[in-house]
Formats: sequence, structure tokens, C-alpha cells
Amino acid sequence: MQIAHRKVGSEYPPLIIAEIGINHGGSLEVAMHMASCAAAAGSECIKHQTHFVDDEMTEEARSIFPPNADVSIWDVIERSALSPDDEIRLKQHAENLGLIYISTPFSRAAADFLQEIDVPAFKIGSGESDNLPLIRHVAAFGKPVIMSTGMQTVDSVRESVEILVAAGVDYALLECTNLYPSPPEHVSLRGISELREAFPDAVVGFSDHSIGPEMALAGVALGAAIIERHFTDSRYREGPDIGCSMDPSELNFIVQKAREIAIARENEKKRSAPEDAVYRFARASVVADRDLPAGHVVAETDIWARRPGTGEIASHEFDRVVGRTLVRSVRRNTQLKWSDFTKQPA
Repeated sequence: MQIAHRKVGSEYPPLIIAEIGINHGGSLEVAMHMASCAAAAGSECIKHQTHFVDDEMTEEARSIFPPNADVSIWDVIERSALSPDDEIRLKQHAENLGLIYISTPFSRAAADFLQEIDVPAFKIGSGESDNLPLIRHVAAFGKPVIMSTGMQTVDSVRESVEILVAAGVDYALLECTNLYPSPPEHVSLRGISELREAFPDAVVGFSDHSIGPEMALAGVALGAAIIERHFTDSRYREGPDIGCSMDPSELNFIVQKAREIAIARENEKKRSAPEDAVYRFARASVVADRDLPAGHVVAETDIWARRPGTGEIASHEFDRVVGRTLVRSVRRNTQLKWSDFTKQPA
């Protein structure tokens, strides 16, 4: 798939998405500073959350309290949402920094707004991954879709994937655990592989809510082409997602190491050209383990394998020497050659 100028897939460096989300607490100034920090740390893409509260929730949301907040979900979002004008300014700022700007719409109105401001791709959050009318609405725009699959199984997400396929849009599926933070006993790295097997036409990635870089980098090793993590300029800020957010130093670490891991994961199992010099001294050659006379029939106890590997008979050919007859005498530790022996009978 391609998002703006960036091609995304297993043959390209992983796309590391720094999710500012609602970590800015509703402040455009803070959001812009976070975008600047993400760009300086090496991220290519930031993700926002677009909330139009009245179109997103009903009054019942005022009595629902998320596990990671002490106020209702309505209050959390109302306090943290940027105005449309502020989000436009944030997008412009991000793009001026060379960042790709995408966002998650949590309502039809939010999706329409993001289409109006021409985001290059849409993100569907885990909570909306089975919201079929919203997915259908977003897919109709014809732009790439990245969809997290937290709280879903392979089977339960199929209908949503079918909508994306029917719309003909490029799409990515992200393994995700919706706990903030996600402890190792609830993170499913195996889910990355299961998504790749179940949806071979999808780009597959990992939306990580754990603490530290380990799970994200393990995800890259398992084939994740996209890594998404919450991002903050400082872990000393307050907010429901700060606890599982990476800061600039951790973001930079993940960006650099993810690229290295992605290169290594594609290398096939073989001896590389730079290893040849090592191979010559590191492997062993078959040698006489004692002085042996001409005409002697070689027994296993007469020979051994010792470094360096510059001899004609490599250690893995040891058994082929046993039973052969010497045509000349050899001293202990002499590297043996095939010409030292009579030809084996046909």
C-alpha cells in the first residue's frame, strides 16, 4: 500500500506511526510541539484522533468511566478534542515538518471532516473495527485504511475486511491489545502471524500499548510493516494514554532498531560473502591424528578435524576418509588431501 509518498509493506522499512492521539489534552500548542518532537526523533507519520463529540456519543456516555480515567468518556474526549480549525493548523504544521498526517475518525462527521481536509489515509481504531456503517462510510472515500483489530478475533474482523476489499481500497490490519498499558501476558505477538496467514493480501502491523520498546521491535521481527504507538513529548504529562506512550528518545530508538531488524528478517539462511574470510579459519580440516605409514587403512581413531579450514578435506567429510588406504606416509597434524589415498573401489 502507499500512504502519501510512502510505500508500506514487508519489503520496505517499517512505518513507525507516532500517535499523538489526545495526549495534547486539547491544546493546539502542545499538539504542535509533540509533532515537532516526533519529526525530530525520526518519525515519518503522526496520527491524531478526530472527535466531534455530539456525533460520536449519546448521553449514556456521560456515565461510562474508562479504566484509565477518573471521569466519564464523554468528559475525557470533550476536554481533549481539538476544534476543526485547530486540527487543520496541526495538519499543516505536521506536513510542513515533512510528516504524513493521518487521524482516526470516531464518527461520520469526523470522517467527512478528514476527507474535506484531504488526509492521505484513514485509521480505524479497535473500538470501531466492527462498526460496519462507519467502515463502509470511510471505505467509500477510496483512500487507504489502517485498521486496528484489538478486542477482535480473526473471524470477527472478517466482515469489516470484506467491506474494505469490496471497496477496492488498500488496507492494513494491526494486531492490538486494548489495555493501557498492555502487560506481556495479554499482548499477542502471535496475532501478527495469524493476521498475515488469514489475510494474505493485507499489510499487517502492530499497534502497541505496552511499556518499553521490546514488544514493538519483536513485532517487527515477526513481520509487522507498521508499528503504531502513543507518543508524548514528556512522560510527566497527565492523560489516560501517557502511561503507555513513548517519548522522543524511545521513538528514535524504535525507528533506528526497527529498520535494522527489518533488514535482518529478510536475509535468507546462507553463508554471506563477508563470512567467507571467517569460514576459512573458523571451520576445521581433516588431519592425521598420529604418524601414519603408506599403505595404512585409515581408522576413525587415526584422524581428527582441526582448524584452520584451509585443508582440502573439510570436517563434514570426516566419515568419507575412514577406510581409505594411504598412498604415502603422513605426519601427525598433516592436512589430508584426496590424492593421499588410493581410489575407492567402484
